[in-house]
Amino acid sequence: MKRIIFFDAKPYDHEFFDAANRRHGYEIKYIPNRLSADNAPSAAGYDAVCAFVNDDLSAPVAAILHRNNIRIIAMRCAGYNNVDLNSVFGKIHVVRVPAYSPYAVAEHAVALIMALNRKTHKAYNRTRDSNFSLSGLLGFDLHGKTAGIIGTGRIGQVLAGILKGFGMRVLAFDRFPKTDWAAGAGVEYVELDELYCQSDIISLHCPLTPETKYMINEESLSRMKDGVMLINTSRGGLIQTQALIDALKNLKIGAAGLDVYEEEDGYFFEDWSGEVLTDDVLARLFTFPNVLVTAHQAFFTREALRNIAETTLANLEAFFQNGRLDNEICYRCTKEACPRKKEGACF
Repeated sequence: MKRIIFFDAKPYDHEFFDAANRRHGYEIKYIPNRLSADNAPSAAGYDAVCAFVNDDLSAPVAAILHRNNIRIIAMRCAGYNNVDLNSVFGKIHVVRVPAYSPYAVAEHAVALIMALNRKTHKAYNRTRDSNFSLSGLLGFDLHGKTAGIIGTGRIGQVLAGILKGFGMRVLAFDRFPKTDWAAGAGVEYVELDELYCQSDIISLHCPLTPETKYMINEESLSRMKDGVMLINTSRGGLIQTQALIDALKNLKIGAAGLDVYEEEDGYFFEDWSGEVLTDDVLARLFTFPNVLVTAHQAFFTREALRNIAETTLANLEAFFQNGRLDNEICYRCTKEACPRKKEGACF
């Protein structure tokens, strides 16, 4: 029986992975703490490690796992910016869940757009205090406005369809444009400069790579429309937070919806309600009435969690049974899913 150790495991991980595991029969151990150099030795004796977005998979941790004969790390998420791919290359395979529910993330992006536009979060608090004034709750029609989507993978495509349903003009940017899809969906691919200049709402749906880190910065923000709404349900490091704060202060940004934050690993997925918030940058974001922060919950639907569990365990089964590496992340293959996965190991 193969043994898998899970790090940063929450009660909902237990629920959905235990259900999916009925078809596989693995021995699973759930560790509530995040993977780190301190607890990485506990993986000794296991056949695989299952990790999440805020686990530490830096070079020192990878070295410990390799010494303990871990041959594969299964990321139960799409992102992998926390993995030092250079360090694991040639030693440990890494697989991921490239698509668990594009609808979950796209719909959450729309929820942020709608809440910020119509101030429903503020209205909810007012009416509970018997305040039925409409002052300060003025929004705008989405119909006829222009949305810019950066990254047109499955999530970006689903979001485009939803926003087209509102009657919006949808612009898109992607390093690898999907022109056939865009033609059928009524979406216009443009360069980033044009997207920044024309969009009333900009939503980020691209991975965090060295090329995209801080793509939203002082310079790019200066090219956007005054009062633009910025939505990020992808990765926090896409936005230089201090530049965003400055743009909020000078009213360049009209509203920001953030499901991710560049320093979120210190806070997100945990309950800190009884503690003092020591992150001054995050605390500053909370002072803006036109900023809505959610705690990396865009993926959090039953359908997505079921798909994550099933795909993660299927990735491991393919490897254990015949060495096939479905959904491998490979350093040599420019950090994309390995095109040689059908040939087995990429190294």
